[in-house]
Amino acid sequence: MSSKKTSATAQKSINLDHIYKILVCQLRQIGDVLLTTPSVELLKKRFPEAQIHFLTEKKCLPVLENNPHISKIWVIDKKKTNNLWKELKFYRQIAWKNFDLIVDFQQLPRCRWVVLFSRSKVKLTYPPPWYNRLLYTHWQKPEPGYAARFKASILKPLGISWQGNRPKIWLKEAELDRAKNFLAGQGVTKKNLLITIDPSHRRITRRWPAGHFAQLIHQASQKWPNIKFLLLYGPGEKELALRILSQSQAEDFCILPEKMLSLREMAACIAHANLHLGNCSAPRHIAVAVNTPSLTILGATSGAWTYPSAEHEHIQLGLSCQPCNQNTCANPRCLEDLKPEVVLKALEKKLENLVP
Repeated sequence: MSSKKTSATAQKSINLDHIYKILVCQLRQIGDVLLTTPSVELLKKRFPEAQIHFLTEKKCLPVLENNPHISKIWVIDKKKTNNLWKELKFYRQIAWKNFDLIVDFQQLPRCRWVVLFSRSKVKLTYPPPWYNRLLYTHWQKPEPGYAARFKASILKPLGISWQGNRPKIWLKEAELDRAKNFLAGQGVTKKNLLITIDPSHRRITRRWPAGHFAQLIHQASQKWPNIKFLLLYGPGEKELALRILSQSQAEDFCILPEKMLSLREMAACIAHANLHLGNCSAPRHIAVAVNTPSLTILGATSGAWTYPSAEHEHIQLGLSCQPCNQNTCANPRCLEDLKPEVVLKALEKKLENLVP
């Protein structure tokens, strides 16, 4: 296919008068799925009569549950997709739901199977590599900036633009009440300053050292006697949280759940917090989604993941190699050389208007 023909195919107009069923594809990761919710909201606003279906992985389902803009969530359980024939039948089942529009934010193999099987007249995505172009009818180059805006900019051919929409998790009152009761049982009162801390990440280039977190907690507990830290952890991460708790020498100021909180339990606890502090991972986006101010420590990643408002900020050392967006590094100075005292000053500034 010539470049001229490719460009013409990508730019042909879309009939916006007959879009009644939409499929959005974003399989992973949890934070990325959450950052897709502004696009879902914008699609529903543009096509209020349309049903919006969402294709994702099982681990990401909790951040989409109870979302009023989504009619149906199609869930891929990777642990059970060990039979190719059954897997293809599932993708075909989705594809044959007569979607008028498919928006694929990832172009992953499982997304491409659904796109391939679908008879949708509009299959929209970001500019695909040459070997994927025949699968899609339209594509749009994303605009740089905040990650949710980056995603939403793909919707430009539909007459949609990002309007500052933040990601959202739709928590039920019962979930918020259970979180409130849990925190009260841990000794948190209205007089306390509650900070949720996410100290983990599977990538070393995005994980501030555990010892730094421990020192920060210790120093903060000396500065604010009414402070409480809720240490969050995911699968296989409790040992890290325990190590930070022990090294902090501030056990009376910390809450470490005996059992790992579910994603929605975590979100509800963050919703009750005064501030969220942590690495560049899903909980920082959850904080935005539940309207809790946040301070994120950046290593390899850029500021494009930070929601553009005074409530949500990041701190970084500012080395010439940042951001590198690499997953490995033999000497991650960007994180190791960012001392707890520096983060404490940023935290102090952030808390000026939050202390009870």
